Amino acid sequence: MLGYEAIIASALIGYLLGSIPFGVLLTRFFGAGDLRQIGSGNIGATNVLRTGRKGLAAATLLGDMLKGTVAVLVVATFVGSDFTLLAGLTAFFGHLFPVWLRFKGGKGVATYLGVTLALVWPAALGFAALWLLTAFITRYSSLSALVASLVSPLIAFYLDGLPIAVTLYFMTVVLWWMHRANIARLLNGTEGRIGSKNERPSGGTQTNGSPKA
Repeated sequence: MLGYEAIIASALIGYLLGSIPFGVLLTRFFGAGDLRQIGSGNIGATNVLRTGRKGLAAATLLGDMLKGTVAVLVVATFVGSDFTLLAGLTAFFGHLFPVWLRFKGGKGVATYLGVTLALVWPAALGFAALWLLTAFITRYSSLSALVASLVSPLIAFYLDGLPIAVTLYFMTVVLWWMHRANIARLLNGTEGRIGSKNERPSGGTQTNGSPKA
């Protein structure tokens, strides 16, 4: 495969796999309604949990994570290991801006973790551990993701060098941007905590469940 063909193939594989909206598909298939009309309207596992279907939320989390992992592994196997960073990056953006949903997707935490798992798994373990620790202490899902995303690229840099670390830090910057409404609520003390029944989505309407994260 020629260089430009490998680039196009890797980008398409990553983006199309990342674009699979597991939350929307699962909630529709199991009769929980259109996820985009529920709670915050986000397509991720946090909003699926607001339907009261914990199993669907867990399945969404797993699906959103593994599509990032699979994208990297498929490209590594069939295109070449030189293009795995591109595949991971486009899978991440596929989740954020899926073509099937008019480019309105999720915030990328699970897919970020899945991509990291495929690229440098110890960094993914570090991400998960720090997320759990921060969530246990603060009970803020969004804050846990933001903190964990700062540390995992450092682990990647120590273990695998600069290219992977730069890619993950770029994804971290985008992740923080996608959470800008959560950051504003954290700063003014209105961000909902994990398990709270009175949390506020980004649109400002108070609902039961948790905000986008």
